[in-house]
Amino acid sequence: MKFLFISPRFSGGIGGHAAMLAEQLQNSGHDVTKMKTPHIPIKNLKNPSFAVFGALMGIINRENYDIVHAFNIPSSFAMRFSKGKKKVLSIHGIFSDQVKALHSETISTIASNVESKVMKWPDKLTTDSKISQIEYKKKLDFDFECLPSPIDIKMFEKIGDVEKKEKQIVYLGRDSYEKGIDILRRIESKLNGKVVYCVNLSWLDAMKILKSSTILVVPSRIESLPTVIKEAFYLKIPVVSTSVGGIPELIDNGKTGILVDTENSEMLSSKINELLEDTKMQSKLISNAYEFVTKNFTWDVILPKYAKFYENLLSD
Repeated sequence: MKFLFISPRFSGGIGGHAAMLAEQLQNSGHDVTKMKTPHIPIKNLKNPSFAVFGALMGIINRENYDIVHAFNIPSSFAMRFSKGKKKVLSIHGIFSDQVKALHSETISTIASNVESKVMKWPDKLTTDSKISQIEYKKKLDFDFECLPSPIDIKMFEKIGDVEKKEKQIVYLGRDSYEKGIDILRRIESKLNGKVVYCVNLSWLDAMKILKSSTILVVPSRIESLPTVIKEAFYLKIPVVSTSVGGIPELIDNGKTGILVDTENSEMLSSKINELLEDTKMQSKLISNAYEFVTKNFTWDVILPKYAKFYENLLSD
């Protein structure tokens, strides 16, 4: 099959998933082109500028594709004007909710209007979590296919051996409100361990720190299905996380990780300190989480689902 992949960037989050999926399809013999589109480097104008330039590139691009696959709402404009037999739009999390958490009410209203319109353009909609699938059906009556984003376990071979740091607590994510980093910073003095913040590191450097740590903390206010939790599961690092978005699809409380209520800083600090001391619970979580992620979130499991999805789409 001949694919065109469209994303504001091909790293981190949904963009990183798009890049990995492209590589997996190419390794399976498919032809995948990743659209490269310029941005205006001004805060809050990056995605609108991508939407405009992407649409222009879609118009002038004379190539024909079997499938045009766009990742996230800003990519949908380029998808609409690109030439393909079938078109797919993937959204991880609820786009308008994410915008509302970060921007003004005016921008949020615009995002909601755009969201409801662009979802009519593709032939199929996909998301990575069951909760997003349910919420979009409830909110806008759109049907999404759930295709989770896996981890590439071969990448972890690059990490090598690392020295374990006793009672090291790690945060790995953006320095932004929806990720709840401010919550962790507020309780840092109450924790019986050292907190390391990984916010602007390469994937490899961040994974080395994660592997060296005792606990990963995910204090998010808004999430879909965080890759960092899957990475921690694979690296055998216990996770304490807020129970938001699709996180409960990964963490079975007390079995594969520890869940706390969002914005409950007292509960978060208490559960972190308890787990730091409870090595028996750490071992239990590590064993269950590793088994869970290797059985459900590797490319060996997920890629055949994508292949079947694309084949069925083209045969419709």
